[in-house]
Amino acid sequence: MAGKIPTSPLAPAAFPDLPVIDGVRFATAEAGVRYQGRRDVMLAMLDAGSSVAGVFTRSKTRSANVLDCQAKVGGDASEGAAIIVNSGNSNAFTGRAGDGSVSAICEAVAGATGLPATRVFTSSTGVIGERLPHDRIIAKVDELIAAQDGGKIEEAALAIMTTDTFPKGASATVELPGGTVKIAGIAKGSGMIAPDMATMLVYIFTDAKVERSALQAMLSALTDVTFNCITVDSDTSTSDTLLMGATGASGVEVTAESTAFIEALRGVMLDLSHQVVKDGEGATKFVEVHVSGAASDADARTHAMAIANSPLIKTAIAGEDPNWGRVVMAIGKSGAAADRDLLTIRFGDILVAENGWVSPDYREEQGAAVMKEQEINISVDLGLGGGTATVWTCDLTHGYISINADYRS
Repeated sequence: MAGKIPTSPLAPAAFPDLPVIDGVRFATAEAGVRYQGRRDVMLAMLDAGSSVAGVFTRSKTRSANVLDCQAKVGGDASEGAAIIVNSGNSNAFTGRAGDGSVSAICEAVAGATGLPATRVFTSSTGVIGERLPHDRIIAKVDELIAAQDGGKIEEAALAIMTTDTFPKGASATVELPGGTVKIAGIAKGSGMIAPDMATMLVYIFTDAKVERSALQAMLSALTDVTFNCITVDSDTSTSDTLLMGATGASGVEVTAESTAFIEALRGVMLDLSHQVVKDGEGATKFVEVHVSGAASDADARTHAMAIANSPLIKTAIAGEDPNWGRVVMAIGKSGAAADRDLLTIRFGDILVAENGWVSPDYREEQGAAVMKEQEINISVDLGLGGGTATVWTCDLTHGYISINADYRS
């Protein structure tokens, strides 16, 4: 890419202080996959006994890495696991060469660690359609293994970035009847962000002892209300991967009924998903869209995503224009049930429209004031039933075009 992308104005002040998760260690290296002078490969090593669960893109053109991870994710936890990730090249739409790259990397890591290749998980992110120079990654495997350290999770978050402007991390500590457990996660994502799984790479780790099927059930359910409720540009990636490892090092058992753990995990996943939106390519506004009164939750989600994905709405937000007519447009086009004369629209706490027309008490300067804020709430009630949904998005600026117009150059 040409030039350095300015850090998002929505970025946190600093990377959070994440706890060390016993049973997992990290390392990074400069492999020169695409970028020069920066670390672009990350290795996470999980101890024997670690359960691994995953959620992946539903793209019909998903990468060789995704297909390989999907095939392996239900494997035997007794062997431990390794996750190796490169940035700069997605290894997608590379045919049999892509499969060969995955196999070569897995075999190299397996040979150096003693793990079976079935317990090596790979992810690649970056440009689509170019062969992955996997020999550069393999050449760094011994260096990665020698450098692994439980405290290097921030370095790992930096190494997986592509057009991201800041590394993303989140954590939680939970007091359970059996003791204390910790959760820490990192993510990358900035563009090509839309649900299905969610378009990004995410790695979450906990020292809780969780049986694999229970871990998978939690992860799948929570993905639907976190990562699958965000959108930057409506484009679903070929490479989306969310992997979670539970090392069991704390000795504290967690089941699918452990509500405190599930709520803490939801918080970590929601935090990471919001950070991805706040780092949306060119983003200057973080937007929550809440729809209520729909005929069903599914209809509410359809309406919410129609609003969140509308280029007309997103550009109006970028220009700080309280254009409520575009919200009406998005509801009408979504395909879900709606009645024009029952709609209620709010920008923040301001009642903008009701009963099929602008509210008689609404003043344009009120809506304009809301649009000047960095975090904006758009609420719609359809007046049809009890269906609700909340999704998160960002504005669409000239910055998005600039970043993507020269992405490969």
